Amino acid sequence: MSKAHRGTGIRNEANHGRGKCPRCGKENIKVLYEKEIDGAQVKVCKYCNAALKNAARVEARKAKPAVEAAPAGDEAPAEEAQA
Repeated sequence: MSKAHRGTGIRNEANHGRGKCPRCGKENIKVLYEKEIDGAQVKVCKYCNAALKNAARVEARKAKPAVEAAPAGDEAPAEEAQA
């Protein structure tokens, strides 16, 4: 089967979505993913998009145990008040 519709979403963009990634500095690479970096919305390449997602996932995983530990400490005084 032909692939006539492949890439139709980026055909109307400047240079067919190609440019310089502001994060890694690679030139003539597809910059299609909008991310917020230093308070500004910029388009990054798929490798930087994946790196940013993985970094956010790791930070969320580190923050999750701290959040779970805090409510456990709050629940103990509430149980004493009921007794």
